[in-house]
Amino acid sequence: MPAWQQDQVDIPLQQIATQSAQPGDKPAKKAIQEIASGGNHQIKVARSGVKATGQTSRQVVKTAEHTAQATIKTAERGGKTVQKTARSTVKATRQAVQAAGTAKRAAATVDRPMVKAAVSALRGAVSAIRAMMAPLATGGGAVIAVVLVLCLVGALLMSPLGIFFSGEDNGGQTMSSVVREINQECDARVETLKTGTAYDELNLSGSRAPWPEVLAVYAVKTTSDPTDGKEVVTMDNAKKELLRQVFWDMNELSSFTSTVPGEDDEEDTTTLHITVTAKTASEMADVYGFNTEERQQLAELLSDEYRELWSTVLYGIGTGDGEIVAVALSQVGNVGGQPYWSWYGFDSRVNWCAIFVSWCANECGYIDAGVVPKFAGCVQGSRWFKERGLWQDRSCTPNPGDIVFFDWNDPGGFSGPQDGLPDHVGIVERVENGRVYTVEGNSGDKCCQRSYPVGYYEIYGYGQLCP
Repeated sequence: MPAWQQDQVDIPLQQIATQSAQPGDKPAKKAIQEIASGGNHQIKVARSGVKATGQTSRQVVKTAEHTAQATIKTAERGGKTVQKTARSTVKATRQAVQAAGTAKRAAATVDRPMVKAAVSALRGAVSAIRAMMAPLATGGGAVIAVVLVLCLVGALLMSPLGIFFSGEDNGGQTMSSVVREINQECDARVETLKTGTAYDELNLSGSRAPWPEVLAVYAVKTTSDPTDGKEVVTMDNAKKELLRQVFWDMNELSSFTSTVPGEDDEEDTTTLHITVTAKTASEMADVYGFNTEERQQLAELLSDEYRELWSTVLYGIGTGDGEIVAVALSQVGNVGGQPYWSWYGFDSRVNWCAIFVSWCANECGYIDAGVVPKFAGCVQGSRWFKERGLWQDRSCTPNPGDIVFFDWNDPGGFSGPQDGLPDHVGIVERVENGRVYTVEGNSGDKCCQRSYPVGYYEIYGYGQLCP
């Protein structure tokens, strides 16, 4: 492990004294402690000395029959091998499907260089799949191995595993856009509960079911329906309604109020309690009456081997720049900071802008990779970037995904006048026409999009994802 990563630690909750804040939040003290934290393709078949003539045609047929029979036996013995390699082929199959889509779109433009590039990519993906099936491709079994792979690809796409291919734009709705729409619907219901009740204080508790669990249940339920089973690779209005039904079967919103009488001349205090109660995937297996096979499929989808594929499904991202931006944008509209602060380890709401950034980074695998720290305080987060030479002041033009820190000038408010210490943090979405566009958590207790002039005086600086 590089030396600069060795001091990266997860700060115990009790040590965190610096909580990030946005003007307008109900304050906890701004006591800031410095926390050390660190075209055409020919298949060449070797034919040693074999000459095709009319006299040997019968012999060739017999040889083919014999080879086919031997191959079938090999395939039967390799049945377990196919089952074991199914998991490994998911990633390579995704590459093949993506490349095929690229080839199709490229062919429509009659752009020969693009077509060649797409076909080349597809060949590479098929080669990867065939390599995984090497145990079957012995002797005359090469052809049958390819056929089995193609059948396996088809079976994967029509099975619950097809959910891992749903992150692609198939010319209609995308899974990531539908997930965002349902998230916003949930947030709107919370807002309705808030606006429909008079209260002095708000207490939000609980958290939604994790989206991978929701989608895994949806995939098994949808593909296994005995009367109207559907694939889950594509998305349309009917499937969106099925997914919405699963989401609300797994998440329940409830509310009530409590009043504490005031003492002496003080007024009574009414608290609105809003609770989100979520069911787990295993609980939903009971609700929907999944059989043994369907429960095994559910467990397979949620196994660690597939964890990294969920980012593509949920946010429409793979690898490269913009991952954390896509994740942050999918959360716009969230109210109250759940599930971020509970994911971090807090039992109740805290100022959550830094926690939101950490949550988004974790969804991309950035924390495990040492690209972004797990932090709940702005001072802690900014120091991490500074110590690693990944810091730029406000005069620079940031890149999408950079972490933007603010030092508010709010003399009469919680954060006070600018004091050279960061009060708030967000994620840079883009820079356009001299303005920095951001996604910020805990901006008025919401996840919002904001914008500022490049070099804005309240911008403290930027933590970079790469030097």
